[in-house]
Formats: sequence, C-alpha cells, structure tokens
Amino acid sequence: MSIVMGLDQHRGQITGEWIDTETGEIQRARVAPADRVHVRKWLARFRGRDLEVALEATTGWRFVVEELRLVGAVVHLAEPAETAGLRGPKKRAKNDRADARHLRELVMVKRLPESWIPPDHILDLRARVRLRHTLSEQRSEWQQRIQATLYHQGCPQRRQLMTADGRAWLAEQPLPAPAREQITVAIAMIDALELQIAPLDKELRAYARRQVGCKALMAHYGIGELTAVTILAELGDCTRFSSSRQAVRYAGLETRASNCTSCSGDFGFSDVAGVRDPLPAFLLDGVAERDPQAVGAVAVGGELVV
Repeated sequence: MSIVMGLDQHRGQITGEWIDTETGEIQRARVAPADRVHVRKWLARFRGRDLEVALEATTGWRFVVEELRLVGAVVHLAEPAETAGLRGPKKRAKNDRADARHLRELVMVKRLPESWIPPDHILDLRARVRLRHTLSEQRSEWQQRIQATLYHQGCPQRRQLMTADGRAWLAEQPLPAPAREQITVAIAMIDALELQIAPLDKELRAYARRQVGCKALMAHYGIGELTAVTILAELGDCTRFSSSRQAVRYAGLETRASNCTSCSGDFGFSDVAGVRDPLPAFLLDGVAERDPQAVGAVAVGGELVV
C-alpha cells in the first residue's frame, strides 16, 4: 500500500494530509507540539509502509526529515518560493490544510520543485560556517557603531581602531560621557565576539587544510581556507548541477545588467540569494577592504564558483 503525504510545518504544529493511492482514501492529522518526541510518536503508525512525503525547506525541516527517514519514508524537500508560485495567480484561501494538500498534489503529479537535502556532515559544517558569519557581521556592526559615534562627535576619521594604536587613539579622544560609554560598550562587545570567533576560525581552517575538496579549491588564486570551507558548506555536492552556470546562480553570484534606463551600465547580483545566503556575502566581506569595487568582487566570486 503506497501513501503520498504533504506536511505543512510551523513552530507550534505540523499539519499533514496523505492519500492511500490504492483506495483513494484521504486523511489528515495535526501534530502538536511540533517537537521530535511527538513527531516520532505520530510517525510510528507509518513504519514499514510505502511512504512518500513532501515538506517545505523552512526552519525546522532537518529533524522532521530525520524522523521520516527512520520510518523508511522517501522524503522530498520543496523549495518554498517556487512551490508557492505553482499555486497560480488565482486567489484562494490559504491555510495549513491547503498548504499540505498543495505539497501532496505536487508530489503526485511530479511537479514538486525540490531542494537538495545535504548529508549530515555538510549540514553540521554549514551550521558552523553560518555561525561564524553571523558573529563576524555582529562584530562589524559594533565597529560601525564606533565610527558613527566618533563622526557624530566630530572626531577625525581613522581606520583600524581595534589595533593597539587604534585603541590608544580612541582613549585620547575628548568625548562626552555618553559617547565614551557607547564606545566602551562597543569595544567590550567586539572583544567578546572575538573570543567566540577565534576557536571557530581555528576549527574551520584546520578542516579546510585536511579536506580534499577544500584543498582543491585553495589551489585557485584568491581562495583561502575560510573561503574554501564556505564554498564547500554552501554548495555541497556540485555533481547535482548540470552546468557551472547553475552553480553560479545557486550561489547568488550571477551578474546582471540593471533594467533602469537612467543607470545604464550598472550591474548587480541576485538580490534574493545575495541577501539570504552567506556565500556571496562572505566573498564580498573578504575582499571589501582590499577591493572596494563590489562589481569586481561579485564577478571574481562567480568565476571562482565556475
């Protein structure tokens, strides 16, 4: 007996709709709360049955996929934006049951836009890379707050403020008490972030030096240890791409001409992927101080992926 199921996942509950393809019987259920224990208990009824399940690649998908695989299910991870687009232009009432039904129907007609499900070691590596990226962004934000405070108080512009000379220069600036407090807190936050970033840097660099794929990437000019491990974590198994152009698009590094007639010659990169994914942001962050031309950085990043 074959069962095809769609799951609509939220933090509070998971709604499922499935059909027995032999009898045509449709059933629905809701799992709440949506945690591993309750999901595992609910899925026990399907153990040993021919089960095919689709769910969207939204936050929390990992543990659900793991539990589905434990009961022997074939799992499809749907790309959320493309899946929503397949609803068509007609406006319909949207609810959890409708979303679960939509996923189930797409699987049955083999039109589900699928996302790649990385193996566990790539998921773990990706989590570490993204954690470092988040901490690095927060460090940059606090550095920018220091620069904004100095400018607001009319201090001269100076870079490299976190070096020994830079900190000494900061201490000498004639600042009012509120501004001095802002800078003191910012420096303390930067120092705390550095303590968290340092071991991650060490671990990721060591991983890159011993991993075969990273070593092959580092043979190319401009790719260091952190860039190589980021490319590996975000792209994963590149054999799933039919061409290098697909890999560039997936990474959000494809340059495109602007449609604006008043800004002829402008170029940018994939807006959605560039904001959402750490890979293009990481590549831009890594070259920003050495090369302020963002277009050049994106173009180089695209060539590296190719």
